[in-house]
Amino acid sequence: MTTSLSQQPNSAIAAKSPFLHFALLLAVSLIVGWQPLLRTFALALHADEYSHLLLIVPISLSLIFTERMRLKAALEGGTGIGACLLAIAIVTAAYSHWMTTFDAQLSVSMLAMVLWWIGSFVFCFGARAARLFLFPLCFLFWMVPIPAPVLNKIIAFWQHGSALSASVLFSALGIPVTQDGIVISIPGLTLEVAHECSSLRSSLMLIVTSMVLAHLFLRSFWRKTAVVVAAIPLSIAKNGLRIFTIAMLGTRVDPGFLHGDLHRHGGIVFFLAALLVVLLLLWLVNRGESQSSRNYSDQQNSESVRQPAS
Repeated sequence: MTTSLSQQPNSAIAAKSPFLHFALLLAVSLIVGWQPLLRTFALALHADEYSHLLLIVPISLSLIFTERMRLKAALEGGTGIGACLLAIAIVTAAYSHWMTTFDAQLSVSMLAMVLWWIGSFVFCFGARAARLFLFPLCFLFWMVPIPAPVLNKIIAFWQHGSALSASVLFSALGIPVTQDGIVISIPGLTLEVAHECSSLRSSLMLIVTSMVLAHLFLRSFWRKTAVVVAAIPLSIAKNGLRIFTIAMLGTRVDPGFLHGDLHRHGGIVFFLAALLVVLLLLWLVNRGESQSSRNYSDQQNSESVRQPAS
């Protein structure tokens, strides 16, 4: 009796120790890397293209917290892989000091921090637990700010794509339209898809939201990938629809629409419209996935019935 009682506190300490070690490693990352973390949050608050960064950690933590019981059941030693990731994080953090530009240094520093977080998880809870929580762990890479040169190329791509999709809508309605890069001309109006009109903020929000929804409601990796990939052209198309709608209202109803609230703050309307399309796509893919599972199950049952008894 005495032996069993003495073992109970030890087992409780052993069960808690991975969580204590994980909290300690997280505390180390916050102490060492508080400056790039604060700069990242400041960037998210002041630049629309980075506002999605504010959602990443809360979403990742929520996904892990809702499945926390699976974490306790999957605990195992993972010191080898975890230690390797922690070492890579340290090397990456050291390399960030060699960056000559502020945005590149911030991106590499945040990459090091995310690698440290993932490495800490694997080190404390094991590779099996990491596989169970692979999505919320990899989702943390969204915390790495996109460097300005890369971001500018993405915005330029979005500008041209938005201009093209708006031109297609004008042509579909028989409205004469000419496009020269990001400049669109229709009778009575010439407009330019400016940097601010690329709608990259809502596009990134749509892609991030699509990733989370696909993870929650689909099982197949390829179906999840298909939904996320579909969100990219959809995000460009919804911005083209926004440009088309504002141009039509401005030339056919009231010129005030060209500079009114719909132009300045109407992005949420078109974001919700695109999100509805994503939800419809998720429903269709989920329905097909469920049907495939039922067909496979029925096939397995029929084959087991046909097998002769031994």
